[in-house]
Amino acid sequence: MQELRLPLCRVTARKSTKAVEFLSKWLNDHEEFKSNSVCIGGDSYAGILIPGVALRFANENEQGMKPAINLMGYLVGNGVTNATIEHNSKIKFAHGMALIPDELHECISGLQQAQILSPHCAYASPRPTMMARRTSRSLEELLELETEPLPTLGCPTFAYLLALHVRKGTIGTWESCSSRLHYTYDIPSSIEFHLQLARKGNRSLIYSGDHDMIVLYVGTLEWIRSLNFRIVEEWRHWLLNNQVAGTYSDPRYFNLMTFATVKGAGHTVPEYKPPECFAMFRRWITGEPL
Repeated sequence: MQELRLPLCRVTARKSTKAVEFLSKWLNDHEEFKSNSVCIGGDSYAGILIPGVALRFANENEQGMKPAINLMGYLVGNGVTNATIEHNSKIKFAHGMALIPDELHECISGLQQAQILSPHCAYASPRPTMMARRTSRSLEELLELETEPLPTLGCPTFAYLLALHVRKGTIGTWESCSSRLHYTYDIPSSIEFHLQLARKGNRSLIYSGDHDMIVLYVGTLEWIRSLNFRIVEEWRHWLLNNQVAGTYSDPRYFNLMTFATVKGAGHTVPEYKPPECFAMFRRWITGEPL
């Protein structure tokens, strides 16, 4: 296998440090759970965070952390991993879905990119496209671009406006996903984290909604293939209620990394296909084949 060499970003970032500190203190306060398996997961931008936190857990265990965290694996759904790969895969995906012809390369502005079959609706601020360009635009430019009207009742994105159990007066203007957070963007790619976790023998489930054009399964497949894992189980369908729910493949080289798609799901899978997502998770976490 050709070794992948990417710049290793700081795994000792504040978020992974806080996660280790919190879980360690919680286990000390709840000793009856110390032997329980721990699985962490997340969707969308968590594709940058989850592998780094999982790797921090694994490294701390190797260094003798007490209590040890019994990490059994991690999950990433529709996860941002490498922005360059994911952005460049959009044209390939759009062409394969017959959204653009051979001669045309800019014809996706009218699509609901979170789920290409859904009607085009506004996003609750900020739009994912604006978030994706945050590294190349100033905050002032981003705010000027946030002029799209709010989603209306009936749009899939209408629920993004809802905040549960937030009392009036406790915060300013509520945003479902703010671009105004103050943090250092220092992890351009989390591929190296996946590789290191694989070498340590950690199980993982990487899954994608096959109609998501924000973080596309095409790009996810590309970075997985860059790891050069040997595929033991070739592509096959997985079923729910005797119907095809998606496809999956098991590259079992260093570890048990499973890649799965969920048919008809957008960004993110639990939002669009909750029964299929739960069935996939339950089978994976219990060690059953999808």
